[in-house]
Order: sequence, then structure tokens, then C-alpha cells
Amino acid sequence: MMMTDLSVRADTLAVTWTDGTSTNYPTIWLRDNCPSGLHPQTHERILDLLTLDDAPELDTARLDGDIAELTYADGHVSRMPVSLLNAHRPGQPEADPGTLAARLWHSDLGATGIPRHKAAQIGVDDAALNSWMHDTASLGLTIVQHLDDRVGAGVDIAERIGFLRQTNFGTTFEVVNKPDPNNLAYTSVALPLHTDLPNQEVPPGYQFLHCLANEATGGGSIFADGFAMAEDLRNENPDAFRLLCEVPIPFRFHDGEADIRVHEPVITLDAAGAVIEIRYNAHLAAIFDMNPEIMPSYYRAYRAYMAKTRDPKYRLTLKLKGGEMVVFDNRRVLHGRDAFDPSTGYRHLHGCYVDRGEFSSRLRQLARRTTAAKNAA
Repeated sequence: MMMTDLSVRADTLAVTWTDGTSTNYPTIWLRDNCPSGLHPQTHERILDLLTLDDAPELDTARLDGDIAELTYADGHVSRMPVSLLNAHRPGQPEADPGTLAARLWHSDLGATGIPRHKAAQIGVDDAALNSWMHDTASLGLTIVQHLDDRVGAGVDIAERIGFLRQTNFGTTFEVVNKPDPNNLAYTSVALPLHTDLPNQEVPPGYQFLHCLANEATGGGSIFADGFAMAEDLRNENPDAFRLLCEVPIPFRFHDGEADIRVHEPVITLDAAGAVIEIRYNAHLAAIFDMNPEIMPSYYRAYRAYMAKTRDPKYRLTLKLKGGEMVVFDNRRVLHGRDAFDPSTGYRHLHGCYVDRGEFSSRLRQLARRTTAAKNAA
């Protein structure tokens, strides 16, 4: 988008664009974002905002090709790229390729509706990596197929995105039936739908579960879109939804090596009111300690969300096969499993996490490379 007119007004620069729209830029904002206030190599801000006048005076503004040249009363001259002003119009957040809109789903998505991508292509081709990551970010759930029959094969895919998240369970973990478990995942019992580690200050983002063997009777995987359940609750029972957003509850995990606990709400919203996180794990919810006056109402709200985790309308089931890896947003998609009989065969999943920040960063890098390649063509 190009500019057609620049007009200096009191405390404001008014810009008219080729599409007929206009944007007002406060003068203090323009002075604060002058390119001369950034380090030339790191592009970090080095300008001390307190060295500026409270109300810098803009004398003149003119276009010099794709540069807006701004001259201030104190003699400072800014040369601001038109592209920078276009991308950062006040009141309009910059487009972020690392943030994708959530596509909500219910049980009718079915196991066949889960996007599937080939491990070999993701491992070497950035376009395939980008396609898989877009599906994973928007739907919250994908399956990677044809992984090598080795423990580290899933980790290799995860590290195509970024650093692994270390927790008190390690950087990676084995989901197998253990004789002395410290978590229900390491048993053969059924696991109701839940999110992992809500007791952490920041729960892990994307979870990777690589199936190495799933030969036992039972052991099917269950998934549900926690955002879809929350939005339905918002529409059906606004008071219950509000309590789950506003009232923090205690989550705790403790064993011989760790005692990790937080108070956080089940549902987290962003500034615009959109659901951005679910913390739901009935096994790690500690003893409720909110004001007794709201406790009965809170229990009704909590049970209303819990009931949705049992409703077939939301639940999607499948049985992972050796060489398949399910990848999902742990702060959105609830997961669980059916009980299995370890005497009938071996079941072994290898898991790890990559945080949302690493995931979004990789999407931005891939978008930047795509743009650079198009510009070079």
C-alpha cells in the first residue's frame, strides 16, 4: 500500500492511502519509532523515551519514494519506510503469521478427518513442514505418519520446530505400564480427557506422542476440542463460563522429587474475550479453596464442563499404530485413553513437548522465508 498524502496536524500526522483510507499517527508514536532509535544490527530499541519532549512538534512531512521524511521542531529528521507505517497502523495490530485462527471441531470430524502428513517430507522440506504446522495450529490436532521404528524419530520431527520443553518428567518421556508409577499415564487404567501438567506455571504447549507399539487389547486414544466445549458452554450457560474464567483453582503434582502447584482458572481468555487456554485435569485439581459463598455455584460450573468431556458429541477416538505420531495443542485439545490389558501385548508411546512460543516462532520464520523467495523470483 502506498501513500497519496501526508498532512501535519496538531500532535498528529494524517496519512491518506491509495485505497482511500486514512490513518492518524500520534507524533510521539512517530518519534518513538524512528528507525534511528534502533540498534543497526540487533534492531532492538535503544532510544530512551524519557529523553523526548512530552509532545514532540512535527514541522514538515514529505514523501521521498517509499520513505516518509519527517522533520521535527528540534531539528531531528526521521526517514520512516512507508512499509513500516503501513504494517503498524495504530489501532490495527500487525498481521502475525505465527497466530492462526482456531478451527473448532466436534466428534463428527472423525479419525479420518484428522490431517495426516508424512514424516519423511516434514523432515527435509520446509513447505511440507509449514503445511503440517498450519494444520496443527488451526485444528489443534494432526497425525504424522511413517516414522522410523526408533525412539528418537518423533523427537527429530519435534526439533524441526524448535527446542523441546523440559519438565519434571524429563525432556522426553515413555508412556508405558510401569511397576511403580508416579503418574496415571504410566499405568494401564483408563485416562479421562485432560490437559497435561496444568499445575505448571505455564503448561507445555504442543505434545508429540510417537507410537512405537500398540499391540495390547484396548488402549485407544481419545481427543476433544477444549475450545469447542468452552464456546458451547459460553452460549449455553454464561454464568458457568464466567466462573471458570474468573475463579482460580489449585492444581498440584507431587511425588518424591517435586511438588509443583499453581492457582489458575480452567479457561483463560485473551484481551478480546477469545478462549486461548484450557487447564483441565480432574486428577491434578487440588482441594478447592475459593470463597465458600461461591463454591456451590463453582462446582456446578465445573461439573458442567466435566459433563462435556464425557459427551460423545465432542469425543473423537482412534487407535494409534506403530509408526504414527499424534501431535496436539496441550493447552487446547484434551486427550485420554481407554484402559488396556498389558498381558495381551506391548504398548509403548514416546513423548515430548514443544512450547507454543517455539511453534509460533517457527511459523514466522517459514513465512519470512516464503516472502523472501517470492520477492527474489
